Amino acid sequence: MSKTGILVVSFGTSYPDALAKNIRAIEEAVGSAFPGLEVRRAFTSGMIIKKLKKRDNVHVCTVREALESFLADGFTDLVVQPTHIINGIENDAMRDDLRSYRDRFHSVRVGDPLLTDRSDYRLLIDALAKSFSGLKDDEFLVFMGHGTEHHANAVYPALDYMLKAGGHENMYIGTVEGYPDLPLVKELVKKRAPRKVLLAPLMIVAGDHARNDMAGDGADSWKNEFLREGYEVSCLLKGLGEYEEVRKLFAEHAKKAAPL
Repeated sequence: MSKTGILVVSFGTSYPDALAKNIRAIEEAVGSAFPGLEVRRAFTSGMIIKKLKKRDNVHVCTVREALESFLADGFTDLVVQPTHIINGIENDAMRDDLRSYRDRFHSVRVGDPLLTDRSDYRLLIDALAKSFSGLKDDEFLVFMGHGTEHHANAVYPALDYMLKAGGHENMYIGTVEGYPDLPLVKELVKKRAPRKVLLAPLMIVAGDHARNDMAGDGADSWKNEFLREGYEVSCLLKGLGEYEEVRKLFAEHAKKAAPL
C-alpha cells in the first residue's frame, strides 16, 4: 500500500519569528497543495541545527535524517520541495542526498527552487513591484541577496536586468557573496543621487545577513555604507517567505515536482 509524504527543505534559521513568518508559512502553503498528506521539515545548515539543539533543545532533521524517518514510518513515496532561492550549492547537496535514497522509495519527486525559469523571475518581480508600489522618484530600493560562487549566481544579475527592463529603474539587486556586489550597487545608485535608500533582503528569511550585514550597527553594514554616502536610509526586515505570491510559487513548484 502506498503512502506519500511531503518534505520541505530549507537552509534554516535560528530566529523563531523568521521561522514562523517564512519557513513555516511556506511549509503550510506547500502542505495546502497536498491535502491530507503529512509535511515534515529538514534544514541543510548543520550550524543552525546545532545552534537550535544547544540553545533551545530543539532538533531539526538533516535531509538524510528526515528521509530515514519517512522510511521508518512506512512512507513509500515522497514529494520534496526546497525553499532555496536558486539552484545553487545547498540545492545541489540536497539533491545528492535524495539520490542516495532514491532506490529505497517507490518514487521521489523534487520541486524547483524559487527562481528556476523566466516565469518565476517575472512573478517575483511583479510581487516585489506591487509591494513597493509606493516608492517615490527620489527613493531607491536595494535588495540584498546572498550570492554564491556557484554558476547559479547568474540569477541575480538576470533578475536585476529584468527589473530595469520592466521599468523599475529605482530598484537594484546586490549580493553579500556574489555579483553584483555592494561597491557596484553603490556606484550605480550614486549616479542617480536619490534622497533615500530603502534596504530589504532578497532572502527567504530575514536572518543573520539581513539583521547584521544589511541592517546592523557595524561599520561595514549596508545601512552604514549608504548612510556614509549621505542618503537617508531605512531597512525592512521582511523575508521573501512573507510574500503571499512567493509562498504560492513554492506550492506550484511542489505540485509540478518531477522525479529525480
